[in-house]
Amino acid sequence: MNVRIINYFKKYLGEFVYGGIDGSITTFAVVAGSVGAHLDSSIIIILGLANLLADGFAMSIGAYLSTKTQKDSTPYTIGNNNKTALKVGVSTYLSFVVIGFIPLLIYIIDYIYPIECNLFLYSSILTFFCFLGIGWLKSYVNGVVLYKGITETVILGVLAATVAYTVGGLLKSILY
Repeated sequence: MNVRIINYFKKYLGEFVYGGIDGSITTFAVVAGSVGAHLDSSIIIILGLANLLADGFAMSIGAYLSTKTQKDSTPYTIGNNNKTALKVGVSTYLSFVVIGFIPLLIYIIDYIYPIECNLFLYSSILTFFCFLGIGWLKSYVNGVVLYKGITETVILGVLAATVAYTVGGLLKSILY
């Protein structure tokens, strides 16, 4: 990779990982919870996109304000002061939306061009690859052993997805 790109990723890696993981997990949580509750695919798309755009925006605002607050309250310290609050917010939002869109991709493809397959299985596989990719990038940029960074990211992502699916199924059994 280009040194300039690697330096940018090092500088904003935390935002990328935070946004990408949260985007993929929360969007997949909507998918998993909806599938667990046996909701229709069109509802999954609506809930998923609404969550993706609104939660991503809220998260980017939080990242922006957090960075700005830290810079305003500790102007002479090192850390996030070499980052601009706007770039922190934008990096978080872009990562959240781009990576978070992936769990919905198969449902949107199916809506446009109906396909006969287990949509949830494919969404799970795509989300798994999101976790792998983020874990790989995190490890690569930080110089950490690949399997450690990937394993940590995948395990935490799978746990979050399992919780969402279980809660969706439990709520359906309670409410219906």
